Amino acid sequence: MGDRILSLLCVVCVAVTCAAGIWFAGAGVGPADSDVLYQVSSIGALMEGEYGGLVAFGEIKEHGDFGIGTFDRLDGELIAINGEYFQVTADGAVRPVSDGMTAPFATVTFFEPDISFSFSRADNFSDFGRQVEAVLPSGDMVYAVRATGQFPRVLARSVPRQEEPYPRLVDATKGQSVFMINGTRGTVAGFWFPESFAGLNVPGFHLHYITSDASAGGHILDLSVDGATVELDMTPRFFMATPSGKGGGSKVPPPNSTELEEVEKIG
Repeated sequence: MGDRILSLLCVVCVAVTCAAGIWFAGAGVGPADSDVLYQVSSIGALMEGEYGGLVAFGEIKEHGDFGIGTFDRLDGELIAINGEYFQVTADGAVRPVSDGMTAPFATVTFFEPDISFSFSRADNFSDFGRQVEAVLPSGDMVYAVRATGQFPRVLARSVPRQEEPYPRLVDATKGQSVFMINGTRGTVAGFWFPESFAGLNVPGFHLHYITSDASAGGHILDLSVDGATVELDMTPRFFMATPSGKGGGSKVPPPNSTELEEVEKIG
Protein backbone atom coordinates (compact mmCIF):
# COMPACT_ATOMS: atom_id res chain seq x y z
CA MET A 1 0.00 0.00 0.00
CA GLY A 2 1.47 3.37 -0.87
CA ASP A 3 0.63 6.91 -1.82
CA ARG A 4 2.36 10.05 -2.94
CA ILE A 5 1.34 13.69 -2.63
CA LEU A 6 1.21 15.70 -5.81
CA SER A 7 0.03 19.24 -6.46
CA LEU A 8 -3.37 20.79 -5.76
CA LEU A 9 -4.51 19.95 -9.28
CA CYS A 10 -3.35 16.36 -9.00
CA VAL A 11 -4.19 13.48 -6.67
CA VAL A 12 -2.67 10.92 -4.40
CA CYS A 13 -2.26 7.74 -6.41
CA VAL A 14 -2.97 4.76 -4.21
CA ALA A 15 -2.31 1.10 -4.91
CA VAL A 16 -3.63 -1.41 -2.40
CA THR A 17 -2.86 -5.09 -2.86
CA CYS A 18 -5.81 -7.32 -1.97
CA ALA A 19 -6.52 -11.01 -2.46
CA ALA A 20 -8.85 -10.09 -5.28
CA GLY A 21 -6.23 -8.01 -7.09
CA ILE A 22 -5.14 -4.36 -7.13
CA TRP A 23 -7.26 -1.41 -6.14
CA PHE A 24 -5.92 1.67 -7.84
CA ALA A 25 -6.44 5.30 -8.74
CA GLY A 26 -4.79 7.29 -11.45
CA ALA A 27 -4.97 10.53 -13.38
CA GLY A 28 -7.22 8.94 -16.00
CA VAL A 29 -10.22 8.84 -13.67
CA GLY A 30 -12.92 11.27 -14.79
CA PRO A 31 -15.70 12.89 -12.74
CA ALA A 32 -18.41 10.76 -14.37
CA ASP A 33 -16.75 7.39 -13.67
CA SER A 34 -19.30 5.55 -11.52
CA ASP A 35 -16.91 2.68 -10.74
CA VAL A 36 -14.57 4.91 -8.75
CA LEU A 37 -14.71 5.56 -5.03
CA TYR A 38 -13.53 9.17 -4.65
CA GLN A 39 -12.05 10.13 -1.30
CA VAL A 40 -10.71 13.33 0.21
CA SER A 41 -7.72 12.63 2.50
CA SER A 42 -7.62 9.64 4.89
CA ILE A 43 -9.06 8.50 8.19
CA GLY A 44 -5.50 8.37 9.54
CA ALA A 45 -5.05 12.11 8.93
CA LEU A 46 -8.47 12.89 10.40
CA MET A 47 -7.68 10.87 13.54
CA GLU A 48 -4.58 13.01 14.04
CA GLY A 49 -6.55 16.27 13.90
CA GLU A 50 -6.21 17.34 10.26
CA TYR A 51 -9.58 19.15 10.10
CA GLY A 52 -8.84 21.94 7.64
CA GLY A 53 -11.04 21.79 4.53
CA LEU A 54 -9.12 20.45 1.52
CA VAL A 55 -11.60 20.17 -1.35
CA ALA A 56 -14.73 22.23 -2.08
CA PHE A 57 -18.03 20.39 -2.26
CA GLY A 58 -18.62 21.82 -5.72
CA GLU A 59 -15.72 19.58 -6.81
CA ILE A 60 -16.71 16.64 -4.63
CA LYS A 61 -20.24 16.59 -6.06
CA GLU A 62 -18.77 15.98 -9.52
CA HIS A 63 -17.45 12.64 -8.28
CA GLY A 64 -20.52 11.17 -6.63
CA ASP A 65 -24.20 11.40 -5.72
CA PHE A 66 -23.83 9.28 -2.58
CA GLY A 67 -21.48 9.31 0.38
CA ILE A 68 -20.43 10.46 3.82
CA GLY A 69 -17.77 12.66 5.40
CA THR A 70 -17.33 15.80 7.46
CA PHE A 71 -16.64 19.51 7.11
CA ASP A 72 -13.97 22.16 7.55
CA ARG A 73 -13.00 22.31 11.24
CA LEU A 74 -14.95 19.03 11.64
CA ASP A 75 -18.20 20.98 11.76
CA GLY A 76 -20.85 18.24 11.67
CA GLU A 77 -21.59 15.10 9.66
CA LEU A 78 -22.09 14.74 5.90
CA ILE A 79 -24.62 12.46 4.27
CA ALA A 80 -25.28 12.47 0.51
CA ILE A 81 -28.09 10.45 -1.09
CA ASN A 82 -29.62 10.71 -4.55
CA GLY A 83 -27.41 13.68 -5.35
CA GLU A 84 -28.54 15.72 -2.35
CA TYR A 85 -25.82 16.69 0.14
CA PHE A 86 -26.72 17.43 3.77
CA GLN A 87 -24.84 18.68 6.83
CA VAL A 88 -26.01 17.53 10.27
CA THR A 89 -24.63 20.03 12.77
CA ALA A 90 -23.95 19.54 16.48
CA ASP A 91 -27.25 21.21 17.41
CA GLY A 92 -29.12 18.57 15.37
CA ALA A 93 -30.03 20.84 12.46
CA VAL A 94 -29.96 19.41 8.93
CA ARG A 95 -28.86 21.85 6.24
CA PRO A 96 -28.11 21.63 2.51
CA VAL A 97 -24.42 21.73 1.61
CA SER A 98 -23.33 24.63 -0.57
CA ASP A 99 -20.67 24.22 -3.25
CA GLY A 100 -18.30 26.61 -1.49
CA MET A 101 -18.12 24.58 1.71
CA THR A 102 -15.06 22.33 2.07
CA ALA A 103 -14.25 18.88 3.45
CA PRO A 104 -11.16 17.58 5.26
CA PHE A 105 -12.45 14.03 4.74
CA ALA A 106 -15.19 12.62 2.51
CA THR A 107 -15.93 9.45 0.57
CA VAL A 108 -18.37 9.52 -2.37
CA THR A 109 -19.37 7.52 -5.42
CA PHE A 110 -22.15 7.34 -7.98
CA PHE A 111 -24.42 4.74 -6.40
CA GLU A 112 -25.44 1.94 -8.79
CA PRO A 113 -26.57 -1.11 -6.78
CA ASP A 114 -25.14 -4.50 -7.71
CA ILE A 115 -26.98 -6.40 -4.95
CA SER A 116 -30.39 -5.70 -3.39
CA PHE A 117 -32.23 -7.67 -0.72
CA SER A 118 -35.01 -7.33 1.84
CA PHE A 119 -33.93 -6.95 5.44
CA SER A 120 -36.51 -7.87 8.04
CA ARG A 121 -35.09 -7.01 11.45
CA ALA A 122 -32.00 -6.04 13.45
CA ASP A 123 -31.88 -5.22 17.15
CA ASN A 124 -28.62 -3.27 17.11
CA PHE A 125 -25.67 -2.17 14.97
CA SER A 126 -23.77 -5.42 15.46
CA ASP A 127 -26.81 -7.48 14.44
CA PHE A 128 -27.29 -5.34 11.33
CA GLY A 129 -23.61 -5.62 10.45
CA ARG A 130 -23.49 -9.41 10.82
CA GLN A 131 -26.50 -9.89 8.57
CA VAL A 132 -25.21 -7.59 5.85
CA GLU A 133 -21.67 -9.03 5.99
CA ALA A 134 -23.15 -12.50 5.43
CA VAL A 135 -24.35 -11.29 1.99
CA LEU A 136 -21.07 -9.74 0.84
CA PRO A 137 -19.67 -11.73 -2.11
CA SER A 138 -16.08 -11.09 -1.06
CA GLY A 139 -14.21 -9.78 1.96
CA ASP A 140 -11.68 -8.06 -0.29
CA MET A 141 -14.02 -5.63 -2.04
CA VAL A 142 -15.19 -2.13 -1.11
CA TYR A 143 -18.97 -1.70 -0.91
CA ALA A 144 -21.17 1.36 -0.81
CA VAL A 145 -24.09 0.48 1.48
CA ARG A 146 -27.59 1.95 1.36
CA ALA A 147 -30.51 0.80 3.51
CA THR A 148 -33.94 2.41 3.18
CA GLY A 149 -36.77 1.52 5.52
CA GLN A 150 -38.17 1.76 9.01
CA PHE A 151 -35.82 2.41 11.92
CA PRO A 152 -37.40 2.20 15.37
CA ARG A 153 -34.24 3.57 16.97
CA VAL A 154 -31.16 5.35 15.65
CA LEU A 155 -28.51 6.63 18.02
CA ALA A 156 -26.61 9.26 16.04
CA ARG A 157 -23.95 11.85 16.75
CA SER A 158 -22.47 15.00 15.34
CA VAL A 159 -19.16 16.60 16.35
CA PRO A 160 -19.08 20.37 16.95
CA ARG A 161 -16.82 22.83 15.15
CA GLN A 162 -13.27 22.72 16.51
CA GLU A 163 -10.80 25.52 17.08
CA GLU A 164 -7.04 25.49 16.47
CA PRO A 165 -4.87 23.94 17.71
CA TYR A 166 -7.11 21.03 16.74
CA PRO A 167 -7.38 18.12 19.17
CA ARG A 168 -7.01 14.54 17.94
CA LEU A 169 -10.32 13.01 16.85
CA VAL A 170 -10.55 10.69 19.86
CA ASP A 171 -10.55 13.83 22.02
CA ALA A 172 -12.80 15.93 19.75
CA THR A 173 -15.53 13.28 19.86
CA LYS A 174 -15.67 13.51 23.66
CA GLY A 175 -17.62 16.72 23.10
CA GLN A 176 -19.97 15.21 20.51
CA SER A 177 -23.73 15.72 20.56
CA VAL A 178 -25.70 12.47 20.66
CA PHE A 179 -29.27 12.22 19.34
CA MET A 180 -31.82 9.44 19.88
CA ILE A 181 -34.01 9.36 16.76
CA ASN A 182 -37.09 7.23 17.42
CA GLY A 183 -39.64 5.69 15.06
CA THR A 184 -38.56 7.17 11.74
CA ARG A 185 -38.35 6.13 8.15
CA GLY A 186 -35.10 7.05 6.51
CA THR A 187 -31.88 6.03 4.81
CA VAL A 188 -28.64 4.57 6.10
CA ALA A 189 -25.72 5.47 3.85
CA GLY A 190 -22.05 4.61 4.04
CA PHE A 191 -19.37 2.09 3.20
CA TRP A 192 -17.80 -1.23 4.14
CA PHE A 193 -14.01 -1.48 3.76
CA PRO A 194 -11.72 -4.52 4.13
CA GLU A 195 -8.93 -4.54 6.70
CA SER A 196 -6.39 -3.80 3.95
CA PHE A 197 -7.67 -0.20 3.88
CA ALA A 198 -6.77 0.49 7.52
CA GLY A 199 -5.30 3.99 7.70
CA LEU A 200 -7.07 5.08 4.51
CA ASN A 201 -10.63 4.52 5.68
CA VAL A 202 -12.54 2.71 8.44
CA PRO A 203 -12.34 -1.10 8.16
CA GLY A 204 -15.83 -2.58 8.39
CA PHE A 205 -18.92 -0.37 8.36
CA HIS A 206 -18.90 3.44 8.53
CA LEU A 207 -22.54 4.57 8.28
CA HIS A 208 -24.56 7.79 8.55
CA TYR A 209 -28.34 8.28 8.72
CA ILE A 210 -30.94 10.78 7.56
CA THR A 211 -34.71 10.67 8.01
CA SER A 212 -36.91 10.64 4.92
CA ASP A 213 -38.04 14.21 5.65
CA ALA A 214 -34.43 15.34 6.19
CA SER A 215 -35.23 16.58 9.70
CA ALA A 216 -32.65 14.56 11.66
CA GLY A 217 -29.60 12.38 11.18
CA GLY A 218 -25.91 11.96 11.87
CA HIS A 219 -23.11 9.44 12.25
CA ILE A 220 -24.64 6.13 13.41
CA LEU A 221 -23.51 4.85 16.80
CA ASP A 222 -26.30 2.27 17.09
CA LEU A 223 -29.61 1.43 15.44
CA SER A 224 -32.46 -1.02 15.14
CA VAL A 225 -34.24 -2.00 11.93
CA ASP A 226 -37.83 -3.13 11.34
CA GLY A 227 -38.01 -3.74 7.62
CA ALA A 228 -35.70 -2.24 5.02
CA THR A 229 -34.30 -2.68 1.54
CA VAL A 230 -30.52 -3.00 1.60
CA GLU A 231 -28.49 -2.25 -1.55
CA LEU A 232 -24.79 -2.80 -2.12
CA ASP A 233 -22.65 -1.17 -4.80
CA MET A 234 -19.29 -2.87 -5.41
CA THR A 235 -16.71 -0.22 -6.32
CA PRO A 236 -13.55 -1.56 -7.98
CA ARG A 237 -11.40 1.59 -8.03
CA PHE A 238 -10.19 3.99 -5.36
CA PHE A 239 -9.09 7.59 -5.90
CA MET A 240 -7.81 9.83 -3.10
CA ALA A 241 -7.41 13.59 -3.55
CA THR A 242 -5.29 15.79 -1.33
CA PRO A 243 -3.67 19.18 -1.96
CA SER A 244 0.09 19.35 -1.76
CA GLY A 245 1.53 19.79 1.71
CA LYS A 246 -1.69 18.90 3.49
CA GLY A 247 -0.66 15.45 4.68
CA GLY A 248 -3.59 13.33 3.57
CA GLY A 249 -2.22 10.36 5.49
CA SER A 250 1.02 9.78 3.56
CA LYS A 251 3.10 10.41 6.70
CA VAL A 252 0.41 9.59 9.24
CA PRO A 253 0.58 6.14 10.87
CA PRO A 254 -2.49 3.90 10.73
CA PRO A 255 -4.89 4.89 13.52
CA ASN A 256 -4.88 3.00 16.79
CA SER A 257 -7.61 0.37 16.45
CA THR A 258 -8.89 0.93 20.00
CA GLU A 259 -9.15 4.68 19.43
CA LEU A 260 -10.86 4.17 16.08
CA GLU A 261 -13.43 1.89 17.71
CA GLU A 262 -14.03 4.55 20.37
CA VAL A 263 -14.54 7.20 17.68
CA GLU A 264 -16.85 5.06 15.53
CA LYS A 265 -19.08 3.40 18.13
CA ILE A 266 -20.47 4.09 21.57
CA GLY A 267 -19.74 2.17 24.76
